[in-house]
Amino acid sequence: MKFVAFERAKQGTGASRRLRISGRTPAIVYGGTAEPQAVELDHNALWHALKKEAFHATVLDMEFKGADHKVLLRNVQMHPYKQMVLHVDFQRVDANTKLHMKVPLHYSGDENSPAVKTEGCIANHIVTEIEVLCLPADLPEFIAVDLSGLKKGVSLHLNDIALPKGVTAVTHGKNNPVLVSVVMVAGAEVPAAEAADATAAPAAGGKAAAAKAPAAAKGAAGAKAPAAAKAPAAKK
Repeated sequence: MKFVAFERAKQGTGASRRLRISGRTPAIVYGGTAEPQAVELDHNALWHALKKEAFHATVLDMEFKGADHKVLLRNVQMHPYKQMVLHVDFQRVDANTKLHMKVPLHYSGDENSPAVKTEGCIANHIVTEIEVLCLPADLPEFIAVDLSGLKKGVSLHLNDIALPKGVTAVTHGKNNPVLVSVVMVAGAEVPAAEAADATAAPAAGGKAAAAKAPAAAKGAAGAKAPAAAKAPAAKK
């Protein structure tokens, strides 16, 4: 993405306040061999750019004094309750120096997986972005993750996805963290095959009970009823 920055002549609290009132946002560009450069940006253009994922996760082209500079967005200071950007930090990018960045994960295909489609589960996205280490030219805008192969009882780990060439994941000592877990939905419908197996045993037991019922009834019918007691003869 490309944006335009302008030189900021005055610095300080009062100058920054007047700058914001005029519709501009103060910013700083640092890093590399050059000295930190104070710049200002158009607030409305910056506000809309911050809503785009690529502005946070890719190498940006900053146009400054007619020249393009490669920078990364490093920090954004927002007003506590107003829709206003107070300050922005950018870092210069060296083509030969590796970057430590957070890259979003774009999940897809979970609705077509056996776990979700036929096994009554849902895919719980535990991690939505990962930290990576790579050269600026290898930095991806996002990493696509296909979940169409998810199965019941099996989670997706970091080692299960393919990272772009030249990109290494930074896990801070965690061994193969879980990215997506498969969770059974309470009250979900049981698939037809499992339902048939579950009802086979009760059905067999019902047939045995039904077979015993006629025999029991026959035995009860064949038994002789006790003779009725004779009534006393009436007196003459």
